[in-house]
Amino acid sequence: MIGCYDFCAHYEWTFGWIEREGGHALVREYWNEAINHDSQRHARELIAREGFAGMQKYWGHTLLEESPSLGFNISRGPEVFRIDFHDCPSRGFLLRNGVKNYRDYCDHCMGWTGPMLREAGYVIDHEHNHRGQCWWEMRPASASGGHAPIGSVAGDKDVRRRPDWAPPGATLDHYVKASDPDDKVPNPEAK
Repeated sequence: MIGCYDFCAHYEWTFGWIEREGGHALVREYWNEAINHDSQRHARELIAREGFAGMQKYWGHTLLEESPSLGFNISRGPEVFRIDFHDCPSRGFLLRNGVKNYRDYCDHCMGWTGPMLREAGYVIDHEHNHRGQCWWEMRPASASGGHAPIGSVAGDKDVRRRPDWAPPGATLDHYVKASDPDDKVPNPEAK
């Protein structure tokens, strides 16, 4: 059995290979079928059944297992469930080891969680900086969306408060009320 971090490199390689062999649509199909509908079906069922409480159970357990040093923070509000990654163990492993075989490893997160949450009635506001830092706000699809002001949900744990969140020349991938990895929108705050 390969370890959690080794699996990240395998994922990175697999995404690149699938795209070279079958194109972007096949990568999207892989994320949805192999991850959302197969390996993470327990998450789908839990979140569909329990909503925010299911998100807390799933991501609380999974992230603690993947990142025991607590490189993440989970926050909740009445109509929002938020995750801030200060040090994504998966992306961090790839960066530390110079592994690059797919154009944006981070896209796979939206590639399987987007369809899963859409099926459960939620949308996602999200940004990632390609440096192992990101944030996610999940809301019911009927809720007013848009990125919450910095610190309003996660307080001082909001990853956007970091001085290294958006260094000069950084590119942030930006999603608003999304459920699809290709729903990136221009970031109005991009420098």
